[in-house]
Amino acid sequence: MSHLVKMENGQSQTIQEMLGCIERYNPDHLKILESYVQDQAKNNTYDLEANLAVLKLYQFNPHMLNFDITYTILLKCLTNLPHTDFVMAKCLLLPQQMKDENVQTIIDLADILERADFTLFWQRAEVNRTMFRHISGFHDSIRKFVSHVVGITFQTIKKDLLKELLGGIEDSTLESWIKRNGWKHQGQELVVVATQDDKIKTKNITEKIEFENVGALMAQCI
Repeated sequence: MSHLVKMENGQSQTIQEMLGCIERYNPDHLKILESYVQDQAKNNTYDLEANLAVLKLYQFNPHMLNFDITYTILLKCLTNLPHTDFVMAKCLLLPQQMKDENVQTIIDLADILERADFTLFWQRAEVNRTMFRHISGFHDSIRKFVSHVVGITFQTIKKDLLKELLGGIEDSTLESWIKRNGWKHQGQELVVVATQDDKIKTKNITEKIEFENVGALMAQCI
């Protein structure tokens, strides 16, 4: 769906064009941006820049705060792990958003995913399933992240454990994920995630620095 934003001069711009100019801070555009967030949830699309712009507008206009949109933005950030989108979104939250029970639940889910405690995540997700039932593709996006972590952690993994980590999926669903990731069966019980040759290939190493650590470092430089 194409979203057009009408400017004060009567002309229209796409959301992407609007985000590239000063108009991104105009609260008159908030409703169209919120509608865009809802469309992302419905159609399994994602636009981080637009979503962060919504949170920034809430900062400038707290009386316009919409908690349901906040939940959707945070949950969509989780679907893009292992990228640090959730950290960026969390940094833009107002105190009243941080105190909200549902926001705290989503933050807890994010922490669990960051710890790679996937069994616990799926348990909590089941308890809170109504929270993200409107997010199309949510479960598969999390499974994609789980697959990423499995791929960099294991050389071989038991099928039963893999099914558990992917959310207690059925054998047929497991087969589709094995195929999607290019993994191989080894006998009846094991899945080969990476061969020894794969493990010893040269890799570029990216060091992840948490926001809190950056803040502490900057404080020392002042």
